[in-house]
Amino acid sequence: MTSRTKVSVIVPAYNEENGIEAVLRRLLRVSQNLPGSEIIVVDDGSTDDTAKRVARFNPVRLVRHGINQGKGAAISTGLKNSKGDIIVIQDADTEYPPEDIFRLLEPILAGRADVVFGSRFKGECLSMCFSHFVGNKILSVATSLLYGASVSDVMTGHKAFSRRAIESYELSEKGFAVEIEIASKCLKNRCRFAEVPIRYSYRRHDISKISYLDGFRALWKLVLGRLSG
Repeated sequence: MTSRTKVSVIVPAYNEENGIEAVLRRLLRVSQNLPGSEIIVVDDGSTDDTAKRVARFNPVRLVRHGINQGKGAAISTGLKNSKGDIIVIQDADTEYPPEDIFRLLEPILAGRADVVFGSRFKGECLSMCFSHFVGNKILSVATSLLYGASVSDVMTGHKAFSRRAIESYELSEKGFAVEIEIASKCLKNRCRFAEVPIRYSYRRHDISKISYLDGFRALWKLVLGRLSG
């Protein structure tokens, strides 16, 4: 990293009071090696104490939605409020180690990629529920076939982008299918794409907010993205 390269870490959060503090403590330690970095938590209309717990961390910027709008909407809000040259998406639970952000940044800093996905299947995937495993595999294979690219983990929650790349297209998806929209527009616009191995451990608290319906919506979005002009 150089002092001129600024990194914005966007953390979409909805009812994550049980895990958000642990993630933020680790992110703050990571940020010590990222000069000029910023951490932005977008509280997406949480009904628990997520916002109160985030507010305890003074260096962290908190942006709030009045009502729950979805992960895609939270990412879009984070982008609008960010200033970094590189944007990192970090989930608010402890499934994705914040320390792996350095792996995401390396291909962009080295000039080899504009968009980087952290792949759980190329790294250390300690556990994943069966439905998520199968759904992600189906969506990743479909992405590879439709867009002529090798994508092993299209639904990963750990991503990094150069600002130029992420601002080259507008995100419209409000929910979890934003993961598919990002991949679709990135590959269709021929952004330089890379995957790096990351670690992953299924959440130990609460339950996942992704449903089977989200999977079908994501697949439909993937097909529509390929067919659109």
